[in-house]
Amino acid sequence: MDILQADIAVIGGGPGGYAAAFYAADLGKKVILIDRNTRLGGACLNEGCIPSKALLHATHALPVVQESATRGIAFGPVQIDVTKLRGWKDGVLTKLGNGITSLAQKRGVQVVTGTAQFTSSHSLTVNTAAGEQPVEFAHAIVATGSRPALPRSFDLGHPRVMTSTGALELADIPGELLVVGGGYIGMEMGTVYARLGSRVTVVEALDTVLAGADVDLSRLVVAYGRKLFKEIRVKTSIRSLTVEGERVRAVMEGNGETKEEHYDRVLIAVGRVANSGELGLETTQARRDPRGCLTVNERQQTADPAIYAIGDVAGGVMLAHKAARDARVAVEAILGLPVTTMHAVVPAVVFTDPEIAWCGLTEAEAKARGIAFEISKFLWGASGRALTHDRPDGVTKLLIEPKTERILGVGIAGQGAGELIAEATIAVERQFTARELAHVIHPHPTLSETLMEAAEAYYGHGTHALPKKKSP
Repeated sequence: MDILQADIAVIGGGPGGYAAAFYAADLGKKVILIDRNTRLGGACLNEGCIPSKALLHATHALPVVQESATRGIAFGPVQIDVTKLRGWKDGVLTKLGNGITSLAQKRGVQVVTGTAQFTSSHSLTVNTAAGEQPVEFAHAIVATGSRPALPRSFDLGHPRVMTSTGALELADIPGELLVVGGGYIGMEMGTVYARLGSRVTVVEALDTVLAGADVDLSRLVVAYGRKLFKEIRVKTSIRSLTVEGERVRAVMEGNGETKEEHYDRVLIAVGRVANSGELGLETTQARRDPRGCLTVNERQQTADPAIYAIGDVAGGVMLAHKAARDARVAVEAILGLPVTTMHAVVPAVVFTDPEIAWCGLTEAEAKARGIAFEISKFLWGASGRALTHDRPDGVTKLLIEPKTERILGVGIAGQGAGELIAEATIAVERQFTARELAHVIHPHPTLSETLMEAAEAYYGHGTHALPKKKSP
C-alpha cells in the first residue's frame, strides 16, 4: 500500500480522539483518524456511557409507571421485550456513530479502520482488513482510551461472567445478578437490571459504595439502592467464581463469614485500565507509568516531542468530557497556539437513582488537604419542583472558603443532578463567591433554584429554609 501522509495522526476514535481530529482539521491541518472499530465513538459510544445512559433512561419509566398509581394514574401490567429494547439502544448508537462519520467526511478527516502500531516517532502501521497500511506524520495523538478491568481470577472466558461491555449487550434478564464492585459502573448497571426485574446483589470490598463521592450525596443512593437491590454488601470480597452449568458459584468473605451462593450472571465492575500495551511505544520515546498510562506534561505531550496522549490513556480521571478538554489542549500545543494550562474543574456525574454530581473539592478532599471550609446545604424537600416530581430525596451542598466566601466545591444529589452540575462547574472554575451565586436570578419553579437557595442559606436568609444565621 502507498504511504499515507498526515500533519497529525490520531489513534483512537472516541470522544477525545475525534474531538482532536475535528479540531485540528478545522484549523487547517491534514488529519488521519485511526480506530479499530468501523463505528467511531470509542468505548463511550459503543460500550460505555451512551448505551448505559440509554438503558437507564428506558428503564426509568418502570418505577415512574409503578409510582403513578399514587397520583391517580394507573396502568396495566408492564411487559418487557428485551429484543426490542436492545434494538432501540443499538439504534441510538448507530445514529450517533453515523453522525460522527459524516462530520469526519465533511471536515476532510481521513478515517482508517484497523489497529495501529508505532514503528518510529513519526511513522506507524495500521493493520487493516486489506493488509498493512503505513502512515507517516509530523505529530501523533494517542487517544486509545481504556477497557474494563478483569482480574485474572475472574477471567473465566464464559458469558455468564461479564464486564460492563457484556452487560450492555443485554443478552437476557438474569433472575439473580451479582455485581462485583460498588463504583459508578456497578451501581448504574445494577440499577438497570434491578429495574428490569433482576434480583441484584452488590458486593464492595471497601466500607462504602461510590467511595469517591461525598458521603452526603452517596448516602441517598445507598438508601434508594437498599430498596431497589436485593442487597448491598460492603467490606466483602470475592474469593472465587466458578461456572457450574447455567449458574455461577461465588464464594465470598465478609464480616468474618464465608458464604457460597449461586447466581445466573456475574458483572465484574472493578474499574478500567488504559489501552496502551500493543501500540509499539518501544519504538518511540514515549513512556508509561506503572498503571500503563502514558506520562504527559501539562500540554498533553509525552516524553517523545512528536507524540501526545489524551483521555483515559493519559491517566487522571477517566471521563469523556475530560478527554475532549485534553484534545483541545493537545491540538493547540501542536499548532503552537497559546495553551491554557490552568487546572480545569472537571465535573463528575453518576447516573444512579438519584443521580449524584460534583465538581471542585469534596468535603473529604478539603479535610485531607487542610483547607478551611464551611458548608451550606439546601435539602430538596423544600423544593417545589422536586415535590412535583415526587422526588424530594435530594440535596445541594456548597463548600465555601470562609475568608473569601469563594465556592470551593459543589455536590448535588437528586433527579437531574447531572444537568445541574454545569452551572456549579462555572461557579467553581470562575471562582464565584456564594454571594455572587445567590444574586443570580434563577427561574421558578426549577431544580436550578437549589443552587441559589444553598448560597442564600450561607448568609442566613434562605427563602425556603431556616439556615444558621450569619452576619449580613
